[in-house]
Amino acid sequence: MRNDLDFAPLYRSSVGFDRVFNLLNNAQRLQAIDTWPPYDIVKTSDDDYRIEMAVAGFGDSDLDIIQERNVLVIRGQKAEAEDGEYLHRGIAGRSFERRFELADHVKVEEATLVNGLLRIALKREIPEAMKPRKIAIGTGGEQAAPLQIEAERQVA
Repeated sequence: MRNDLDFAPLYRSSVGFDRVFNLLNNAQRLQAIDTWPPYDIVKTSDDDYRIEMAVAGFGDSDLDIIQERNVLVIRGQKAEAEDGEYLHRGIAGRSFERRFELADHVKVEEATLVNGLLRIALKREIPEAMKPRKIAIGTGGEQAAPLQIEAERQVA
């Protein structure tokens, strides 16, 4: 049983949160949860993250990593080798595509593949204009004269 949430009331009372609501709607529409290949997401510091994905049997040329706006797409496609007839096939080598939604200002720094473990380093770089800034408080030395409303003048 699925419980679909209706975000319409929130649209009426909020401005600029369209992307958040779209992310929540997309998360509701996920059908089957694919658990292959297994991966970890690690927060290494306040602004640094790492995705580690077990891709045993895949080489550099078999993997594609693409960042499209706020989505990181990792694709793996391995050419079928004709080594002989398999009596048992327990090592997964099927093609895959895994998508990760990235927050604003998160960029991929580097990707490495060592011993079947794909590591993707991510960094959040907030622009200077969006960082908090301290506002200086003035001394109030210059005060403007208060405005006065002139009364009606009667002519004698």
